Amino acid sequence: MDEIPKAAAIGSAKRQQTVAIAVLVLGSAALAALAWGPNAAIDPHALIKPMLALFALTAAVWIAIPLVRNWAVATRRASRKYYLDYRTNPPEEWIERPARAYNNLLQAPTLFYVIALLMIVTPWADAIQIELAWIFVALRVLHAGIYIGLNHLPSRFAAFGLSSFALWEMWARYALHAPY
Repeated sequence: MDEIPKAAAIGSAKRQQTVAIAVLVLGSAALAALAWGPNAAIDPHALIKPMLALFALTAAVWIAIPLVRNWAVATRRASRKYYLDYRTNPPEEWIERPARAYNNLLQAPTLFYVIALLMIVTPWADAIQIELAWIFVALRVLHAGIYIGLNHLPSRFAAFGLSSFALWEMWARYALHAPY
């Protein structure tokens, strides 16, 4: 009897994965069309706002870490011993999601800050680069929200993949168009 629900769950997971891949492919195609379209010069200081927005996200997740952990210890959903060695009595997975999301926000987004600073310093940016920057930030917000909240893997994968593609396009466009 368990075979029918398992088969249905496997079918549902495959459908969700297929939808996530389709979103990733179609979103990447849309980003590619945007990135190689006509551009207009713009003040590269316009990149400061998406940089601040990404920092705000990082700060919010950073603040969530001690709040969730202390609440979990206070309500006995996590052990103080775990936070001494990070091995003894691990808490439920969701309690550590903000810490993992924060760690993730210190990885690929670092490359975003670098390319944004390069564009400000050189100075070269166009309207498409600014749009790609905002798209990257919006997708990182979506990714962090999905990860901390639902942790729905196909949706998280699509948000991460599209944000990565937007960042790669920012770097590629800079390499091809910047007057360095």
